[in-house]
Amino acid sequence: PIGKIRTVGVFVNADLEAVILKVLNCELGYVQLHGSESPEYCQEVRTYPVKVIKAFGVGRDFDFSQLEPYLPHVDYFLFDTKAETHGGTGVQFDWSVLDAYKLDKPFFLSGGIGPNDVERIQNFRHPQLVGIDLNSKFETEPAYKDIEALKTFIGAVCPSGY
Repeated sequence: PIGKIRTVGVFVNADLEAVILKVLNCELGYVQLHGSESPEYCQEVRTYPVKVIKAFGVGRDFDFSQLEPYLPHVDYFLFDTKAETHGGTGVQFDWSVLDAYKLDKPFFLSGGIGPNDVERIQNFRHPQLVGIDLNSKFETEPAYKDIEALKTFIGAVCPSGY
């Protein structure tokens, strides 16, 4: 919900028990999965009081049909730049690839979005887009965010408030 902060745990191919412990001990609202987690794994996580975001690396020839088995087991998808590693490239993918996304599941846009992308974000339209994942381009050093840059960006993208 707008105006309410939710905690998100980000995991890559983590042991299911470790994820569940973090969900319970840290009172996570969301679990973001960036590895090769199966639909069944996602469903197990979802049985706890948490929303599941399943990330996929998107390239020019991404096959959106591979997402279909996940539909009943996740709350959101996250589309990031396809890379050999899991996330953190700071590189954007061609967002026009998302024109082919026709599934009935909301998604977050990720991958190299930075302070200079306000206009690009304002002009991007997709009926299933629900949010933007801002990360490394807003860091002053690894894991340390530039709060003023984030506030400026969010204020420009959401001038009526967030």
